[in-house]
Amino acid sequence: MKLFVGIDVSSKKLEVSMLTSDISAKPLFQGTFENELNGATEVKKLILKLNLSQQFEKIVIGMEATSIYSFHPAYFFENDDDLAQFNTQAVIINPRDTKKYKDIFEIQKNDSIDAYYIADFLRLERYSTSLVRQEKYVALQRLTRSRFELVKSLSRSKQHFLENLYYKLNKLVVNDDLNTSVFGATMLDLLTEDFTTDDISVMPIEELADYLNSKGKGRFANPSALAKTIQKAIRGSYRLDKTIQTSIDVVLSVYVNEIRLFQKQIKLLEKSIDDLLKTFDEAQILQSIPGIGPVYSAGILAEIGQIKRFENQSQLAKYAGLAWKKYQSGSFNGDNTPMIHSGDTYLHYYLIEAANSVRRYDPVFARYYHQKANEAKHSPHKRAVSLTARKLVRVIDVLLRNHQIYQKEKVV
Repeated sequence: MKLFVGIDVSSKKLEVSMLTSDISAKPLFQGTFENELNGATEVKKLILKLNLSQQFEKIVIGMEATSIYSFHPAYFFENDDDLAQFNTQAVIINPRDTKKYKDIFEIQKNDSIDAYYIADFLRLERYSTSLVRQEKYVALQRLTRSRFELVKSLSRSKQHFLENLYYKLNKLVVNDDLNTSVFGATMLDLLTEDFTTDDISVMPIEELADYLNSKGKGRFANPSALAKTIQKAIRGSYRLDKTIQTSIDVVLSVYVNEIRLFQKQIKLLEKSIDDLLKTFDEAQILQSIPGIGPVYSAGILAEIGQIKRFENQSQLAKYAGLAWKKYQSGSFNGDNTPMIHSGDTYLHYYLIEAANSVRRYDPVFARYYHQKANEAKHSPHKRAVSLTARKLVRVIDVLLRNHQIYQKEKVV
């Protein structure tokens, strides 16, 4: 006899339903507990009490992946010493799977009913599970996901900065001859702090070049040419009314402060990520793949966790959202198959970015990418890089399972 514990998790409550593998038997328990340490402990005590009387051959405790709310109870049950003495498994289930299962019975939304159908779904033992990840992967994930969000915020701030800079200096923003970024420290100071637009437009070229060379600590290859390009762009830009000019300057100043703050925070996170990544043997494995450095390896490892969480590479690919729907009827197979709209958003992002980098450094991946791009009828780059990421999943899965370093194949 097996015990299946379904838990519907919310921010405050744990709705619990306990079923045995005997489908004709009524639920052993249904009730509500607080989503906190004491509540989870009460659930554990009840499980142990039932096990004492019935001696279950296996205990499965499952709950849906519900953002941050399922983390604590899942981690509690997975790492509890008392439960570990028995054949206990804590699993995280894809909410899409349980919803499809519950929809078969056309049941309306109800937390206690949801808990029952989670337990009933577990009882089928055909679910695709994700084991609770170990502590160090959770720690790395907190850092990499925070970095991911800060990078997005930084990108957003830069975009808003450019939009407002266009009002002030439209010719500078669209100038193809400006061979430096406006987001460099020197350029930001020049455009928003040290001088007004009128000051720069009348400044002698030698003086502006000396400023760029001194402020940039000699990093500009040709300060004089850059000074001429900046001054020409400023002189060719539209002039603003003083009232508008003042407003734009205030907005630009706000975004400059935001950009610098985000950049500082990202560096702090990257230092912590780098320190923690040194404790992962898998990091060297992933970084042996050409084009994958610390950022991509950290993001991928943080989301995958221990590779044994996945039964095979197909399950890993599906978890990453790198799987395609199949259109098949009789002998007909559709060519234009769309990607599934599910999976781990962060892992999907890091694999796509990593694949786009790997195909630039590894000739085998490069050849595969170009082959798929030539075959695609729509969005060749997007489809080719997605398929390349799917190929990368297969490589990563083999390397991590076998603890081996990547060996470059020879292109024939």
